[in-house]
Amino acid sequence: MSASEGYAKTRDSGETLFARIGKFREVGLFVFIILVMLFTQWKNSNFFTFENIDDLLANASILGILALGMMLVIIARGIDLSIGATLALSGMLAALTIAEHPTLSPWIAVLLGTAIGVVCGAFVGVTVSVFGVLPIIASLGMMYVFRALTYLVSGRRWVSAYQMSDAFKDMATGRWFGIRHYIFIALAFYVAFYYFTNHTRTGRRIYAVGSSPESAAISGIRTRWITWLVYVVMGAISGFCGVLWVAKFASAQGDTASGYEMNVIAACVLGGVNINGGSGKVGGVLLGTLLLGTLNNALPMINMSVFWQNAIQGAIILFAIIVNTLVKRNVDRSNLIRRPI
Repeated sequence: MSASEGYAKTRDSGETLFARIGKFREVGLFVFIILVMLFTQWKNSNFFTFENIDDLLANASILGILALGMMLVIIARGIDLSIGATLALSGMLAALTIAEHPTLSPWIAVLLGTAIGVVCGAFVGVTVSVFGVLPIIASLGMMYVFRALTYLVSGRRWVSAYQMSDAFKDMATGRWFGIRHYIFIALAFYVAFYYFTNHTRTGRRIYAVGSSPESAAISGIRTRWITWLVYVVMGAISGFCGVLWVAKFASAQGDTASGYEMNVIAACVLGGVNINGGSGKVGGVLLGTLLLGTLNNALPMINMSVFWQNAIQGAIILFAIIVNTLVKRNVDRSNLIRRPI
């Protein structure tokens, strides 16, 4: 055996543990979710009841939809901290509209909220893609602007359940085949995003921009347009979820979803979305959302204190970030070694 053949064999057999983890990450995450569920059931026999699972999925639905939009933003090397404020502004204006016109179709409110979200996302996208402001700074600044606008348009007042029509509230509380509406809505979003990211040219270009903006630009991809687009999509999803949020809780407030963007980012990170851009899967985001939803549901059921709930969730998120970083570093190193000399 020649020296070159021996070197190639060494390279092929030198696959690291983290490279293997990268290949089967979703499987491991799914197994971990099942273990958490089984442990909770062991501690509290009410966990696997239909009512509890329905609540778990319902509470994770809005988070899961938002995480899809955030996935695109992060893949394109961005971040959006304004989504909670966008959600609040869109939900408030939709709720105020319904309060003033009780006979208005709820779907008009959905279109209104989504349109407001598109406008908000477009402003963030322009700030990042055209003016070159760092995404974390641009979205943080817009977060304060949108939150202030929410208080301004509402006059610092709430819109309560009695001001909302039954048809509007039924969008969230209604059921199909015994399952709440927005669980089906979330599933539809996941199917659509799976197709978009895997089978469309624009979806592939988002990954290309996130992997290497310079190479993407050289290959003819309009990187600024792609960057602007992911923020518009994120804004549209935030506006849509804003309407679902106020319908679900039958309340619109100025501080609605304050800090919720952190949960959305956490769901993406837990699902394996690379915080530095370029990689992420819809299936992983779904599992990350389910893990957060399971923890939020399970920990109170085993009488875990609020402090320990936050500590456990924080530790799991930190562990996921460390694993993601090590996996990417080792996979990149492995790919570099395997290149022909």
